[in-house]
Amino acid sequence: MRNTTLGTRGPQVGVIGLGAMGMSFAYDMATPRDEATSVSVIHQALDLGMTLIDTADVYGPYTNEELVGRALAGRRERAVIATKVGMECIDPTGGPGGAPLVRPNGRPEHVRAAIDASLRRLGTDHVDLYQLHRIDPQVPIEETWGALAEAVTAGKARHIGLSEVSVEQIQRAQALHPVTTVQSEFSLWTRDVQAEVLPYCAQHGIGLLPYSPLGRGFLVGRFASFDELPQNDQRRRLPRFQQDNLRANLDIATKVREVADRIDATPAQVALAWLVAQGPHVVPIPGTKTPKYLTDNAGAASVQLSPADLTDLDAIPAPVGARY
Repeated sequence: MRNTTLGTRGPQVGVIGLGAMGMSFAYDMATPRDEATSVSVIHQALDLGMTLIDTADVYGPYTNEELVGRALAGRRERAVIATKVGMECIDPTGGPGGAPLVRPNGRPEHVRAAIDASLRRLGTDHVDLYQLHRIDPQVPIEETWGALAEAVTAGKARHIGLSEVSVEQIQRAQALHPVTTVQSEFSLWTRDVQAEVLPYCAQHGIGLLPYSPLGRGFLVGRFASFDELPQNDQRRRLPRFQQDNLRANLDIATKVREVADRIDATPAQVALAWLVAQGPHVVPIPGTKTPKYLTDNAGAASVQLSPADLTDLDAIPAPVGARY
């Protein structure tokens, strides 16, 4: 897989990364997790050149970092580890569908303690990218970002980034310490960042990491009706997956498949290739715990979309229903 640089300051990574969240928890909390398979998927990702492995302390909670740490034992030098701080678990099973119930915590003392805990769980002396998961509305961003910058000074993090932020918030952070990356939901299903955040990142040498780049599975044609979602699946609570909205949104998945069929690719590869085509600073991080889907996702790096393909994909209408 070809490489790119995370912004102008960050490390070299494969143009497609791997989101590890679903290996510990995700939409359907009732589905058992297979750790051996997840470890194998992480190893396979490295072999395929998907060197950016994204996790967070709150995933699990805490168990996802431990899983990534075990998977990377003896392979640390091959991986670019990205983890996050700024959310705390207040109830491990109290959220929708049995997911952990979490809330923002941007207090500097929380960040200082969290980086040490993350390093222990990951089995490393530093992370390559330490990201602020969400901004705490009760704490000025300057205070939280200053604590992340301390981790860089101490050698515990090589670079720091933000997640789900506005341009104004990026600018406030930049005034204190360089922002290497911004992580946001971005896909043919969710294109809000194209208005301001995407061009700002391109102009200022900031890498953009799209999460949920396959529209929470919708863009690959996995669901044709609300009833196909597992009973405990958190997507049952999202507006875009409700009965009428989902039916209206099926045309989006159909149009992605039409392009995929035309160029002999899969819908997942087309959706990821469209993101890669947004600029060399854009590195999508699709999540999967399945070897088959991992190989499919990695193949997107070799898909070349023509100007006509991009025009057709750009013309896909916005989905019906809010994100949350």
